[in-house]
Amino acid sequence: MIDKQWASAADAVADIPDGASLAVGGFGLSGNPSALIQALLDQGTSGLSIVSNNCGVDDWGLGLLLGAQRIRKMTSSYVGENKEFERQFLSGELELELTPQGTLAEKLRAGGSGIAAFYTQTGVGTQVAEGGLPRRYASDGSIAVASPPKDVRAFPVNGVPRDFVLEEAITTDFALVHAALGDRHGNLIFNKAARNFNPLAAMAGRICIAQVERLVEPGELDPDGVHLPGVFVHRIVEVGPDIEKRIERRTVRPAADAAGEA
Repeated sequence: MIDKQWASAADAVADIPDGASLAVGGFGLSGNPSALIQALLDQGTSGLSIVSNNCGVDDWGLGLLLGAQRIRKMTSSYVGENKEFERQFLSGELELELTPQGTLAEKLRAGGSGIAAFYTQTGVGTQVAEGGLPRRYASDGSIAVASPPKDVRAFPVNGVPRDFVLEEAITTDFALVHAALGDRHGNLIFNKAARNFNPLAAMAGRICIAQVERLVEPGELDPDGVHLPGVFVHRIVEVGPDIEKRIERRTVRPAADAAGEA
C-alpha cells in the first residue's frame, strides 16, 4: 500500500493481539511513541513481550503498560528508572532478558537486515556468554529461569585469536516508533536524540507503526535527509507537534544562583 496513513493511533494498533512481541523505540523518555503506547493500554492488550532499551518510568512511556501488568517479558539494556519494574522482576511477575546496549542495537539492526546472528566481543567472560543471569525469579526469591550459555568462538584479530560470543538477531511481530516528520509513503525523519533506537526498532518489526508529529505529502521530504525509508514502515499516524514530551530528570540551577553569576 502506497498511502500508509491511518486515521488514529487506536486504529493503527487495533490488531495487536494478546501475547504479541513488539520492538519499541525510545531512549529514556526521548523518542517514546507515547500515543501508540496509550492506545495499546486503552484497548487492553496484555501478555506482551517487548524489546526496548528501557521501560519508561512509573507513570510514562512503557511504564504505563508495565503498571497495568500488560507486559510478560522485557528485553532491555537499562532498567534503573522504574520502581515498579524492580518490584515485578524481583517478585517473579516479569521476565527480563538483560542485554548490553550496543548488542541490543545490533540485534535489532541484524533482524531488520535479514541477518540471523553475529559474533561480538561484548560479554565474553561474563554471564552474558556463560549463562546464569536471572531472567525470572520464583516467589521465594530463587532463580526460576536463567539465561543459557552462548556459543563462544575464537577469531583472529590483527593475527591474534580473540574470543567472540554468538548473539541471535531480534525480530518482532510489531514495532512502535516516534518521528518528527513523515510522509504518507512512510519515510521518516527523527529529531536529534529521538533518533536513538527508533530506526532499529522499526527495522525489526514485521509490521511497523509510526507516530509522527507532522505528516507531509510525498516529495516534500529531502531524500538525502530521510533517516528511515518507507520500506520499513507500514502504518503512519499524525499526532501533532503539541504531543506531550517528558524529561526523566530535569536539573537546573536555582534562579538566584543563576542571577548571581550574571
